[in-house]
Amino acid sequence: MSESTEDAELPAAETPAPAAPITFATLSSIYRYPVKGLTPERLDVVELEAGRYFPGDRLFAIENGPSGFIPEAPAFQPKIKFLMLMRNERLAALDARYDDASGELVIGHEGTEAVRGDLRTPEGRAAIEGFFQRYSRYELRGAPKVLAAPEGFRFVDTTEGFVSLINLASCRALGEVIGQPLDPLRFRANLYLDGLEPWEEFDLVGQTIDVGNHVKLRITERIIRCAATNVDPVTAKRDLDVPGTLMRTLGHAYCGIFAEVVQGGLLAEGDSLRITL
Repeated sequence: MSESTEDAELPAAETPAPAAPITFATLSSIYRYPVKGLTPERLDVVELEAGRYFPGDRLFAIENGPSGFIPEAPAFQPKIKFLMLMRNERLAALDARYDDASGELVIGHEGTEAVRGDLRTPEGRAAIEGFFQRYSRYELRGAPKVLAAPEGFRFVDTTEGFVSLINLASCRALGEVIGQPLDPLRFRANLYLDGLEPWEEFDLVGQTIDVGNHVKLRITERIIRCAATNVDPVTAKRDLDVPGTLMRTLGHAYCGIFAEVVQGGLLAEGDSLRITL
């Protein structure tokens, strides 16, 4: 006697295969900025930690007169309280290098060493402060002072600025509008990406992406640009109007995106970026 249709065993429903991650870009270069407003330092490899800032980034700032910053209770301060490129373009003419192991900052100007100082010591900080007292004397609102970021704090421009990313295609597209190549270092980002379409990075806001073998970044918001991007990082000349050009051509002043580190790990130049849709 044959089984009824109701009693017949039905085939098990197939479980859909998990979506495969899509590679959409490559990590072209990695930078940190140990002292706010001073020289970018290129890195081959960096190790990110979940919930932390970019390693070695914005560890120090040069206070331009009293800022109200309290190391024991650090709080976000507007960048106008420090020496910074938006108003002090001569900073771009300096060649600064910071050594993590020794704590020494060396600043060169016009091919010669101008000053060096161990930022862990009062004497070293005083040497750096004395240099800026002379070099930036017409732009100071008070005595310059080297500020060190306490643990868990950085001198970033926004409370969301954990890791910054720039799409190189957007830089190239903006340069075409301006009529000359645009140095991506004007945007002082940590991670520079290649392989995207111009402005495609804005579509990543709200997404979590994989970088390299282990790192996961949650893209939090677009970066609004200020007049610091008008300064050529090579010539130290204020030669363009980048925010104005963005507003006139695109109707906004955004270029780049911020991210939080969801999962840490090593990153290296050439690593792929992936997203699961």
